[in-house]
Formats: sequence, C-alpha cells, structure tokens
Amino acid sequence: MKLPDKFTDEMNTFFASYDVGQEGFWESFDQPSAKGIRISRSKVRDIDGRRTVLAQTGCEEDPVLWCDGGYYSGSDKPGKSPFYHAGVLYPQEPSAMLPAAILNAKPGDIVLDMCAAPGGKATRIGEDLMGEGILVANEINFKRSKALLRNIERAGIPNAVILNETPENIASKLPHFFDKIIIDAPCSGEGMMRRDDQAVRSYLKFGPDTVIPIQRDILESAAVLLKNKGEIVYSTCTFCVDEDENMILGFLARHPEFHVVKHDLPEGVSASPVLKGAMRIWPHLARGDGHFCVHLKRESEDLDPEYDFEPAKPRKDEDMHKAFMEDLLKPVYSAVFDGRVLRNGQSLVIPAMNERLLRGLKGVKNGMFLGEIETKGSKKIFAPSNSLPLLFTGDMIREDSFANLDHDDINLAKYLKGETIPAHDTLKSQGYVLIGVEGYPLGLGKITQGMIKNLYPASWRME
Repeated sequence: MKLPDKFTDEMNTFFASYDVGQEGFWESFDQPSAKGIRISRSKVRDIDGRRTVLAQTGCEEDPVLWCDGGYYSGSDKPGKSPFYHAGVLYPQEPSAMLPAAILNAKPGDIVLDMCAAPGGKATRIGEDLMGEGILVANEINFKRSKALLRNIERAGIPNAVILNETPENIASKLPHFFDKIIIDAPCSGEGMMRRDDQAVRSYLKFGPDTVIPIQRDILESAAVLLKNKGEIVYSTCTFCVDEDENMILGFLARHPEFHVVKHDLPEGVSASPVLKGAMRIWPHLARGDGHFCVHLKRESEDLDPEYDFEPAKPRKDEDMHKAFMEDLLKPVYSAVFDGRVLRNGQSLVIPAMNERLLRGLKGVKNGMFLGEIETKGSKKIFAPSNSLPLLFTGDMIREDSFANLDHDDINLAKYLKGETIPAHDTLKSQGYVLIGVEGYPLGLGKITQGMIKNLYPASWRME
C-alpha cells in the first residue's frame, strides 16, 4: 500500500536509531489485520462456556496471549452473532486488548476511561470490577458517547457512569477522585493504516503535530484526577515516538512523583527501546496492529480530598418495579434491588455514583436504568427499560419467564429482526418474558394468545 512519505521517513529514522528489527515491517502493511473477539468473563464463567461460544461463532480456541478472554477470530462478522447482541462477546482488534489488561482493575476501584468510545476497554474494565466500585467512561464526542452507551448496556455493567465531557471539566469537578485512569489517547493512527484507508487520509490531514498538544493536555488532566498512589495506563495506536515515549518522558519530567511500572511481557509484546518499562506491539513481530502502552504510578504522600459517596434516600413510588421483578425473577433474586432504587423524574434508577458529585458534568448514564413509571388513565404502571434484561444472568430468571433459544433456532433470528415468535408451552400464559440465546439474556417480549410480542428495540435489531 502507498504510505505517507513523512511516515516512512520517520520509521526509517527510528529503525536506524534502535535495535528493533526492521525486516518484515513494511511488508506487514500489505497483510490483513488480525481480527479478534473478547468473551465476557462476567457472563461466560468457565472454559467450557467459552468453547461453546467460540465454536458457535466460527472461531478456533486461539487465545490472545496478553488478554484473558481474548481470542483471534475466524469470523468476518462477529457483530452479527446473537452472542454479540447478548453482550457475551465484543469484537476487538487484538492489540487494543492490551491496555485494559495492563490496568488490571480490581473490585472496588474507582476507574476513569478518559477516551472511552466505542467501549472495548471500558467493557473489559467493567468485567474486572465485578459490580464493585465505579467505572466512569467518558467520551467528548456526543455521537460516539451514544455508541459507548449501547456497548456498556449490552455488556450488563451495573456500576457505570457515562459522561460526555472534556477532560479539563472532569478534572475541575473531581480532583484526586480516581484510583486508576486509562487513556487511549487520540493519535495519528499509524498503527491502523493497514486496516483502515481512512487512517491514511486522517494522518495526511492531521498528523502528529495536531494530536500531540491534545495528548499532553489529557495527561495533565489525568494527573489532577488521580489519587495519590493511583495508576495511569496510557496507550496509542501509533508508532510515533513523540506521541508515545517522548510524550511520557515529558510527563515524567513535569511530574517526578510518577514512575513507570514494569511488566513481564507475554509473547508478542515487545519492550520499548526508548523508555524502560514501556511496551510496543509491532505488526511484523506479533499478531496485532501497531500499539504503544505504558503503565504509570504516582508515589506522593499528599492527602486526597474526601468525597460524599452516600446515595440519596429512596422516595415514594420507588417500589413500582417490584411486581415486575417478582414475576420475572426467581425469589432469591427479585429482592436484590430493594432499598436501592431511586426515582429521577419518571425514571427508576440505581445510581452507580452520588448524583451530587456529577453536578456541572454532562451525563449520559449513571448506573442501572430499570425503567419508567407510566400513567395509563388513573393507573400507574412500571415499563421496563430495554437494557434491563442485559443486567441479568440466565440462572436468575424463572423458567416460565425465560424463552431460552438455541443458537441455531430460526425463532432467534426472527426475534433479533423484530418479528413475533411463538411461545413455548412451558412459558406462562401472559405477561413479560425474557428471550435469551443458550442461557444468555437478550431482551424482552410479551406473551399474548400463545405468541410473544417483540419488544426488541428497532435501533438494536439485526438487518
């Protein structure tokens, strides 16, 4: 392929300066990019479940060595799989799986994904948190924040906040709030050139000089947002030293309280020849596109500010969801939400984060949106949200409320296309039911006269 002259000159200078091994690098741009999927460890909890998903998606058991749950994909369209719609798998380029794995979020952590859309790293972090702590996923572009919302909902992450903000504004409201921050920084995209013609055009139009000031400002905001003893993972999909190692070296010079955290490197991940402890993935040395990643930790002793995490207390009408939950879920699970549901206008929610802390920030989502209170005549009813079923696991649902379909069932495809499907005689005679694939919930339907009325949203449906 034809590559920009500025880029080829830059890389020839790099290879002349550092002992990386240039052989095969230029040829790699004429090779297809590796494709990958990441299987949700929240929803698929054992290796047999993974093997079933892989087989039915047309993938071999070929793991990405730097990411638990990551596999190379033999399918050109994993996004067409019912498992994708159920949040069981997420299509992701293998190199892009590295940063969230390096961050290694733990249950209870408060984590910020600074540049989160479309959500590959955020959904992996959500898995790591296991419902404990807070994930704040931010996207400055409003349209992309909506795609991020859909992927967070599909993944069934209960403790996520989605913002549509500038890093500077978040830093002004929540200084020293986060335990961990991941920055998949806007970059010149050199590592994506072989899989996306748009990356070449974008490079010619913008290039490193445009994005370097943006990267520097994002890192400065992250320094304000991070707690003492906190950690940052910074990554790009470019080879440019000024956007990668030199960007971090400049940050370390301005912030001597930070240091690079070193990692044992799995096969395919190379040590940076410029900055000790930093990592690179080279397309001619690994099965992945070009990527840079570095893990930083702050070691200062200043006191962090105290924040009020106490949620508001429930008001009247916040139990209107109970009859719905009792009709859909097994008794041991139907009361899980009791005492946690708040009313926000006509919406019933379980916030992931105290709303008072988010004042002055443009929000897209805060925690779990259960549904809305609707008025029909003189009666108030609970209307469940479309995303609610994706918060459940198959074992939570009553058998008479779960239309669990096989992966190759023709009615599954019909449901995902928005069509009415027949109700099996093991289901209740009327009311809401949950439709699933191989035990993984997908969405809602409503039984009427032996048929399931399709409630799957039009914007989510398969073509």
